[in-house]
Amino acid sequence: MSSLLNQSASLIAFVRAVEAGSFSAAARNAGTTPSAISKAIQRLEAELGAKLFRRSTRTLSLTPDGQAFFDRVAPLLRGIEDSADAIRPKGGARGRLRVSMPSDLGRLLMGPITTKFLATHQDLELDLALADRHVDVIREGYDVVFRVGTTVESELRMRTLAQLDMALVASPAFLRQWGEPRSTQALRELPFVRYLLGGRPLPLTLEDGTTIVPRGRIGLDTGFGLRAAALHGMGVAHLMKCTVQADLDRGDLVQLMRNQHLPSLPLMALHAFGKLTPVRVKLLSDFIEQEIQQPSIT
Repeated sequence: MSSLLNQSASLIAFVRAVEAGSFSAAARNAGTTPSAISKAIQRLEAELGAKLFRRSTRTLSLTPDGQAFFDRVAPLLRGIEDSADAIRPKGGARGRLRVSMPSDLGRLLMGPITTKFLATHQDLELDLALADRHVDVIREGYDVVFRVGTTVESELRMRTLAQLDMALVASPAFLRQWGEPRSTQALRELPFVRYLLGGRPLPLTLEDGTTIVPRGRIGLDTGFGLRAAALHGMGVAHLMKCTVQADLDRGDLVQLMRNQHLPSLPLMALHAFGKLTPVRVKLLSDFIEQEIQQPSIT
């Protein structure tokens, strides 16, 4: 074991080669040569007594032993880097950042993330999954996820970034056919674009505590889909107001029941790093907290 621990440079070279997909790409990222990466991995293979890669002139793939070793070593190496990153007093975001956020929030923030955040942090690689489902942060290997709504996951560290206003919206064509509701009962009788969470329609709760289980011909599992269906006159949609503000301003959608205040929902950042939050996670969370408050978005 002690001799393997002395192979730290070889361990890093191995993980970087797997992540980069080739010795040459790993060498470019590390500022060294493909030959140095290859020799480091050869030393590691000699120490382990096993082949880690299948090598050919065009491809580089892991052997079964290599895959098993990578699955064990990569999280350990990343944990060490994250711990060092968390206690570093200052510096920019760097490394790989795996993120999940709701689809419509991603649509809204994609411009600022690409033109501001990534432009500022040149050493950062961002993997962004736009999905409304509640991903498993730990099992699926996400650094941080952003969710709208309350959640209870004791093993995760949570931070509330904002309280988001909600809105009931429908297209002008839909309202010409069905009429604009003036009461909760009238709203209840309208067809909705149903938001599906875990395959079931998510109930809508009004300010007075009244709960409506939406009914309608179409159910969708993303805010992006709900907005599109509402724009095409399929029904009333319950959405984050910031994601449809431009549609409201253009008159493509109309806000319903404006005298009935809807409960706001928290925008939360969740991660599994505990108190040692990596700098890249903190900086992205800070950035989204700031951007979501901008007048152009809210």
